[in-house]
Amino acid sequence: MEASRTRRRLMLLLAAMVLAAGAAAAAAALAVNIMERKQEARNPFYRVVELTDTTEDPAIWGKNFPLQYDDYKRTVDMTRTKYGGSEAVPREPTANDPRTVTAQSRLEEDPRLKTFWAGYAFATDFREERGHAYVLEDQLFTERQHVTKQPGACVHCHASVYVPYKKLGEGDLIKGFEKMNAMPYPEARKLVQHPVACIDCHDSETMQLRVTRPGFLEGIRALKASQGVQNYDVNKQATRQEMRTYVCGQCHVEYYFKGPEKRLTYPWANGIKIENILTYYTENGHKDWVHAETGAPVLKAQHPEFEMYNQGIHARSGVACADCHMPYKREGALKISDHHVRSPLLNVNRACQTCHNWTEAELTQRVTTIQDRTFELRNRAMDAMIALIGDMKAARGAGKTDADLKTAMELQRRAQFMVDFVEAENSMGFHAPEEAARILGIAMDMARQGQLAVRQPDFTPNLFPSTTPSVKPTEREVTPPPGGAAGSGSQGGGSGTGH
Repeated sequence: MEASRTRRRLMLLLAAMVLAAGAAAAAAALAVNIMERKQEARNPFYRVVELTDTTEDPAIWGKNFPLQYDDYKRTVDMTRTKYGGSEAVPREPTANDPRTVTAQSRLEEDPRLKTFWAGYAFATDFREERGHAYVLEDQLFTERQHVTKQPGACVHCHASVYVPYKKLGEGDLIKGFEKMNAMPYPEARKLVQHPVACIDCHDSETMQLRVTRPGFLEGIRALKASQGVQNYDVNKQATRQEMRTYVCGQCHVEYYFKGPEKRLTYPWANGIKIENILTYYTENGHKDWVHAETGAPVLKAQHPEFEMYNQGIHARSGVACADCHMPYKREGALKISDHHVRSPLLNVNRACQTCHNWTEAELTQRVTTIQDRTFELRNRAMDAMIALIGDMKAARGAGKTDADLKTAMELQRRAQFMVDFVEAENSMGFHAPEEAARILGIAMDMARQGQLAVRQPDFTPNLFPSTTPSVKPTEREVTPPPGGAAGSGSQGGGSGTGH
């Protein structure tokens, strides 16, 4: 009996020693893990290579920031949401276009767009958006390059241009920008090597966000001046949260090529609502091209995500573009921004549920409902525009002159730009649902007024019912319809990261 008790005591003692040793080992491992994580947090990156203000290759930045670089490389992914993104469409490569895949054609999805843009390069080739990895090659190989002579200004948003601008301007960013704008596109293309890259948004020494695109530097200064803030310097005066939107707004904006020098300009001197932009274009008489079927001097909206987002609830709530399209995530002890820039619908957990305490299915359904409603309005507005264009074309055939159709042409110009503003904005209304609906509603009314004006040359339109009284359209020299000669407009666009 006594021997049995002794053995039991020894076994209990041994078990206790084993447990104690295990606990000590676990505690030591935990302490080491905590120390490692603290060290990771203290050193967010390891300086493998020295980065300078001329290091434009993102692969070199990736040696110091492998996690971010791995995400950046994933922007080659092609995943379609209901109203954005794209699927990989196989194509046979040619000597002039080596691409083996491309995005689906929006012109095939909606043939009305060919009438909508008649006489303009977009009626030749317009495809769904692809990720940032494709912005340079899609601009180079679009068929629009074959039907119009695009200027070097196009590379402003389709390439990593900070270093090329500085080199071309002998250290002066703005001078380099001005020189490249005026170049033929093929000549400017030789000066750039990468699509949008790390150096376009980050300071190479501090890694702080910065704006490098002259178009935005000048555009935001003009916008702030219209609000009473003179000589605004975005890189010195913007908050960090504002910068998390401004670096995206460098390119996701409406723009045009100003004057014979093709200076890429953001039309924000009066503000960034669509009425402000239309007033700006009306005051300077700008047109992108002359519509081939109606003779109207019309405008092409580009990709006004920044302008539309600023009219929405997320902007008013202080939510930045990066909060949804590049949300934070954890990698070990590190908190990093996801550089796989994409639709929030492909990343609902991090992009949406951080703020919204609802299921992924519920949040996705809310977005889809907004977009479905916007798409219905967009289709009705597009039908209204096609009807107006048809009436104007018939009136031309019946012998009506520019003078007879002056009011109708002004209404087409405005209505078409408003429809295109929503069409070109890559969220199908989600960034600002009420604003998108308002714009499309006014566009439909203007198209209706345009049809009345075709029949009644003395018709007095109500251009902006919600803001201004009825006014006569401004006097403008109108180019006759044959051929639809291009104006000083832009024929860019192509890739994006829409919803």
